[in-house]
Amino acid sequence: MKLRHLLQTLALLGAASSAGAQEGGIIHDAEYYVLKKQNAAVWAENDAKVDQMLAEFRDRNGGKPPNIFYILIDDMGFGDMGMPEMNAIRGYSTPNINDLADESMRFARMYTEPSCTPSRVAFMTGRQPHRNGMGDTAVDISGFGLADEEVTLAEVLKSVGYNTSHVGKWHMGDIQESWPTYQGFDYAAFPIHQQGQLAIFNKDAAKEEITMAIGEENYNSKYTLDGWFRPDPGHMITGLEATIGSEVREVHMEPGEEWTQQKYNEMNIRYQAQALEQLRDLAGKEEPFFLQYWPLVPLSTTRTTQEAFTTPNGGTFVESMEELDEWIGVILDEVEALGLEDNTLIVLMGDNGHFTKYAPGSGFSPLVFRGGKADTSEGGVRVDAFARLPSLIEGGSIVSDIIHIADLFTSIARMADATDAIPRDRIIDGVDQTSLMMLGDTNGRRDHVMIYSINSLKAVVKEHIKLNVPAKGENAIVAKFFNLFRDPREETSVSTEIGAWGGHEFNRIIARHLKFKKMYPDLPPAYGRPYQGIANLRPETVAAVDAFVAKRDISPD
Repeated sequence: MKLRHLLQTLALLGAASSAGAQEGGIIHDAEYYVLKKQNAAVWAENDAKVDQMLAEFRDRNGGKPPNIFYILIDDMGFGDMGMPEMNAIRGYSTPNINDLADESMRFARMYTEPSCTPSRVAFMTGRQPHRNGMGDTAVDISGFGLADEEVTLAEVLKSVGYNTSHVGKWHMGDIQESWPTYQGFDYAAFPIHQQGQLAIFNKDAAKEEITMAIGEENYNSKYTLDGWFRPDPGHMITGLEATIGSEVREVHMEPGEEWTQQKYNEMNIRYQAQALEQLRDLAGKEEPFFLQYWPLVPLSTTRTTQEAFTTPNGGTFVESMEELDEWIGVILDEVEALGLEDNTLIVLMGDNGHFTKYAPGSGFSPLVFRGGKADTSEGGVRVDAFARLPSLIEGGSIVSDIIHIADLFTSIARMADATDAIPRDRIIDGVDQTSLMMLGDTNGRRDHVMIYSINSLKAVVKEHIKLNVPAKGENAIVAKFFNLFRDPREETSVSTEIGAWGGHEFNRIIARHLKFKKMYPDLPPAYGRPYQGIANLRPETVAAVDAFVAKRDISPD
């Protein structure tokens, strides 16, 4: 439980005096050690440089490590923000994000997980979600979530004195122990589910047949026998607010009230305002802060809140993306007005590829890479990502080393002087990439990515070569290999050119990975009664949970 992790953290803090001294204690996946055996001397030299740079930063910053401001944008594929030329191809513009990108380090090979929940779990825990049962993406009432035993970045940073706030999408479970204020955040304002409920399953969307048969808007129920089959989005919990140690409450929904596109729009406006409020509040405190803002937009599916097309593209997601870019501009202006520019790490990125199910009406479709959300092709797991921290990270730079979203967990912990709080009893997939961030291109510590779909290993990237993992019993020598530099859309397999030698090498990579999984077995998520711990459940919500539990526990009479 959390007490155990607190005691472990205190013990580690007493046992070591520097992040470097504890690095060997963090357990990584097998390929990390293959690289370490060959690069240990160079890594040690670079660690010394990074330690010196961080020490000098703290000296300039009143003895404090940097603030952390993490902005995660939903369903944005590579090339959709930060590049005005790509904007022009799409027929819209993200000028504020483009300006941030120009001032930042651009990660040209940032990998995520294929969909929302797993990417967010990987960032928060430094662990790929197959390890903790969080690889699936639930939309409605589900009764599972991120386990209390997982150690989040918020908890790691709190152990060294950071104030922590979360605003916006969370999507890591509908049970109490999985919510932000039970996972290390002092304050949280968030929807308990995600846009499947909030933007796609609402009745406005049903009338436009963006979703089908959730109510009598688009079908006749005279043959319906199972009244529990179709979810009512208004009966589920929508938005919650809480502070650590206090009751959790649903906000802006009254008993009997319907959920609409207008309420979804109001929720997004509210989260923007709350992100600004939290930024101002945290900036006024003595301690460093960790603020994450995870907007729900640009995912928006109806025209009910759009008065006019504002872009040549005219897509529903695109229209919202331009609005979100304006909001990001307001936030960046506030960062400057508060005097936070020089001591705050800002990371802005997407969580996975496009929601291609809604192309072309959304305005987004695969661009540079093939595929999108839920795919293990590059279009599903390659995103734009930018990091800005003047004096430590070179603005206007591009790095082509492979980096995974889980690496941010370990790297941010290192920058915050909190590495000792990372648990040592489990595999941490995130590797420390501060050398890449602070020393630049070719200083990365990852040359591979294991790409999972829920609990199944689907692809392995090593250098610029990608293997689509063959089915059990099939020979990897003739499996599908792709050269990602020559063929970023993965359309022409080079099995003959690579398979003869690469098949065996990739088999060994997978075998080493599976060996480590046996040493540190994957765990299930936490299970429980949905919504338990919310102080003001509406009657219809209680009925919806009762129906879910009845179906889950069904047995012969």
